[in-house]
Amino acid sequence: MSQPIILKTTKELVQWRKSVQNRPVGFVPTMGALHEGHASLLKKSRAENDISVLSIFVNPTQFNQAQDLEKYPRTWTADVSVAQVTGTDIIFSPTFEEIYPDNYNFSVHENDFSHLLCGASRPGHFQGVLTIVLKLFNLVQPTRVYMGEKDHQQLQLMKKMVDALFLNTEVIGCPTVRNSEGLALSSRNARLTDEERENSSLIYKTISTAKTAQDARAALEKAGFKIDYLVDVENRRYVAAYVGEVRLIDNVQL
Repeated sequence: MSQPIILKTTKELVQWRKSVQNRPVGFVPTMGALHEGHASLLKKSRAENDISVLSIFVNPTQFNQAQDLEKYPRTWTADVSVAQVTGTDIIFSPTFEEIYPDNYNFSVHENDFSHLLCGASRPGHFQGVLTIVLKLFNLVQPTRVYMGEKDHQQLQLMKKMVDALFLNTEVIGCPTVRNSEGLALSSRNARLTDEERENSSLIYKTISTAKTAQDARAALEKAGFKIDYLVDVENRRYVAAYVGEVRLIDNVQL
């Protein structure tokens, strides 16, 4: 596989996009620290489009705590290797100043679903997510966008934003990739100890088998997890739970 082209500025990206304007472009927006879940998205993007684009940008506006932002894993060299083996053509990796020339004076608000679940405990989180993704969509102008179902609330908000703002792209949800024990792959898993990672597999097992959300919550709390939320919404069970100081999310269809 050839080495991906790395673009650092919006001007470079816009110029590149003009050069391929009539070809189908697949896009995977990420914050880096890529794992097999991201690789599965990139492979699908590569298979279904002429050109595949990856963005890597740790977006400060979606973090509620400076400490969480600082601890977010950054694995640039490994990420470029994942991009290469999955046949990614372009990596867009801007600075804050490049992607927020307005210093985040303009932002995107959604006034319903974004205030529930993760939005309830992380005020402003989805405002930051929707703003950065809209900027990336406008720059990349993707034919198709690939996002994992692990972040199901985020996925639904992206689809709603595309519809509401008449964006000319298709957001495709892809199945959650899990390890052999059922733990959903996440960049945050890198911060877990071996013991914590092993215990975390209980999250998926419990929300998949418990009869009610209340039963699942009780079982996880008994096992030592601190639960942020565990609720059933529209035929899907969502959970956010702390393992030590690491906050993990997951969901299953009921």
